Amino acid sequence: MKLLLVEDDPTLRALLRTGLVDAGHAVDEADNGGDAQHLGLHDSYDAVILDLGLPQRDGLSVLQHWRAAGRTMPVLILTARDSWHEKVTGIDAGADDYLTKPFHIEELLARVRALIRRAQGLASPLLQHGPLALDTRSGRVTCGGQPVALTSHEFRVLAYLMHRPGTVVSRTALTEHLYAQDFDRDSNTIEVFVGRLRRKLPPDTIETVRGMGYRLSDPR
Repeated sequence: MKLLLVEDDPTLRALLRTGLVDAGHAVDEADNGGDAQHLGLHDSYDAVILDLGLPQRDGLSVLQHWRAAGRTMPVLILTARDSWHEKVTGIDAGADDYLTKPFHIEELLARVRALIRRAQGLASPLLQHGPLALDTRSGRVTCGGQPVALTSHEFRVLAYLMHRPGTVVSRTALTEHLYAQDFDRDSNTIEVFVGRLRRKLPPDTIETVRGMGYRLSDPR
């Protein structure tokens, strides 16, 4: 999944980026409110982690601007210890969740997973599609109870599709959500990953919708 991380503390931002990337996410970063506002308006993210105390423009103003512009991506705000009023104000401004500093990276990852699931109307961290199961917590994939060995990019493609059951996903969308903004993107590689997945999954699990993209077929 593709995330936007907005944090002005370089040490904390580097720590969070490492944890998010290790968990399989593509991460764009901003260290000020001006850049964050621009990225949130002009790129597509599965979730945003937003610190409220930012230079140039505070996080609350950035969030309000996004929501006023119709941007609906899930937002997790980071607040200072005991700043209950920031939590209330942030939620009222359109945040979906909050996390108080200091925190454990495992909690942040769990909250991000929950935000991404809820945005797609999914309740369980275990995504099921017929005999296929993907555990968003452990990153394990099984088919009929047997483990399926996937590379990190194959896993990302499958996870993105399984978060959107029944939805046609274009190659462009997959490319945008698999790679960070500074990565040399090539939509042709998506076809390679899909081809590899098809060889590892039951026949016809992923179908091509001509001229539109890919979707998971109806489970049989």
